[in-house]
Amino acid sequence: MTEHEHVRVAVIGSGFGGLGAAVRLRREGVTDFVVLERADSVGGTWRDNSYPGCACDVPSHLYSFSFAPNADWPRTFSGQEHIRAYLEHVTDVFRLRPHIRFNSEVKMMTWDGEKLCWVIETSSGTLSADLVVSATGPLSDPKIPDIPGLDSFPGKVFHSARWDHDYALRGKRVAMVGTGASAIQIVPAIQPEVERLTLFQRTPPWVMPRVDRPISGAERALHRALPFTTQARRGLLWGIRELQTQAFTKRPNELVLVEQLAKRNMARAIKDPALRARLTPDYRIGCKRILLSRTYYPALAQPNVDVVASGLSEVRGSTVVAADGTTAEVDAIVFGTGFHVTDMPIADRVVGADGRTLAEAWQGGMQALRGSSAAGFPNWVTIIGPNTGLGTSSMILMIESQLNYLADYVRQLDVLGGRVALDARPSAVSAWNRRVQERMKRTVWNTGGCTSWYMDAAGRNTTIWPGTTAEFRKATRRVDLTEYEVVRAQANNKTETETETETETETGTEQAEVVGA
Repeated sequence: MTEHEHVRVAVIGSGFGGLGAAVRLRREGVTDFVVLERADSVGGTWRDNSYPGCACDVPSHLYSFSFAPNADWPRTFSGQEHIRAYLEHVTDVFRLRPHIRFNSEVKMMTWDGEKLCWVIETSSGTLSADLVVSATGPLSDPKIPDIPGLDSFPGKVFHSARWDHDYALRGKRVAMVGTGASAIQIVPAIQPEVERLTLFQRTPPWVMPRVDRPISGAERALHRALPFTTQARRGLLWGIRELQTQAFTKRPNELVLVEQLAKRNMARAIKDPALRARLTPDYRIGCKRILLSRTYYPALAQPNVDVVASGLSEVRGSTVVAADGTTAEVDAIVFGTGFHVTDMPIADRVVGADGRTLAEAWQGGMQALRGSSAAGFPNWVTIIGPNTGLGTSSMILMIESQLNYLADYVRQLDVLGGRVALDARPSAVSAWNRRVQERMKRTVWNTGGCTSWYMDAAGRNTTIWPGTTAEFRKATRRVDLTEYEVVRAQANNKTETETETETETETGTEQAEVVGA
């Protein structure tokens, strides 16, 4: 990388968000951009998570870009290797590799208010960019709890997102910590080969069967010959989930029937009443993400598996100790304890116009205008930002909506002309966030009686979108300039902010509505 190279756009990350942004920039006629990737290949979370049994819980034909349909998905729910191969394919088909800088981890990016650009320090050099698209994703930095004695554990320790494939688990005594989406795939994958598996469960998940099957050669041939059939399949999957979302966001009590189905699913595999009691959640289904598996419960019923209904609290040599005092001797500890979602490490590396980091600006909770722009961070757009997550459908739909917003953001900069930046108004950000949080109050994620990773340290849900994907698509169809301050560079290297009158600003703020409220 050339020292102090300047580009029009710098995209951070090469997962779905980063690659999607790169494709969209190309389609908007922007070719002066780079994709900064800290690893040596594309794929994001689907590169990093390669644990046994890793697969997606969203149907394949919905978990792909609308502009890059795949007629050859081998299964209705794709495995990690298939999704990663798809992202490699997208990279090649859209000729993105010349734009990607591998092994270029962002160490710091700082807004230069005089030059109206971001100065980006990476592990491979420094460059600057007029616009930054942050697509690091919330599921990129693993979280391992601070367990007393863990440092002195003589065996093997790793997180599910950093799986050690050189360490053989066959015949080992293994502690699995956590019962989230990764754990319910890992447990049945490793249970047959380990000597003993001890599962540390703080909170049991609700689990429904995953209706997975191979997609036949005839189906794939049909999709290749008649592309509209792929679109129809995707549309049907999308529509079903849009209808389901209504119960999660507006009528949580209607989910009682789904709870009964989940309990029957458990009862079919778990015959021991005591074990069944430990595995039965005490919160409304949907409050945490509903997990999909046909093999999780049968694996827990095997004689070489112990379910400890308590979290891991201490490690004493090779002995792991639960909060309830239960102990087990183990050779390896696998953490399926999630990621830094509401405290993303990238936020410590972004320094805005007033010298504060994004983490400092978000001390009271993450918030961004339409999930994309943070006040005080001009020409900085995030993909999968605050309150853009989903508990019912495909994140690719949300990503594509934010790509629409990014595209219009670039167009607005072109129309304004010259050296110019857009900085989200604090009033607009607050108005947007206030309406989002108001809608959140009635959702199952806030009323279901659970503690989830959707919540930040203060108990605010800063992760999930409280509506349908269609509503979010409508809310991000364009950039409303009344929600931004327009900052221009002057000949004397000073900047000038174009502001509305007080009355106009208030009017613009009120327009920061949440569609469908």
